Amino acid sequence: MSKMQVTRKQYRSMRGTPVDMELLRKKNELTPAVGNARVNARGDELGPGGKIIKKREEVIKEFYDKNPGAAKEGSGVFKGAKIAKEEISPSETELLEDDEWVEDENGNFVRKGQ
Repeated sequence: MSKMQVTRKQYRSMRGTPVDMELLRKKNELTPAVGNARVNARGDELGPGGKIIKKREEVIKEFYDKNPGAAKEGSGVFKGAKIAKEEISPSETELLEDDEWVEDENGNFVRKGQ
């Protein structure tokens, strides 16, 4: 039996050019969100100057520690279901590397030259 290839949904702009929404999400996940939520698009809590105070994983762990009755992944209707991780193509990796953000010695992402 052959494996089915997972294809991404194709989006087109108003002018008809193809738009890769998944690549845009991945590329901008460390960009601070608009508003007063003090988080980035990934869900990390941000402090002064946009520095990461708590990573997304820590926030989620803290939530489940405080709420032991909350439904966790793999419960309910989707029990045992696993989410397949997408592989990034070399061209997408190239686009992600061309970003103006770099990681500093503390693990925070800052704009190049700051």
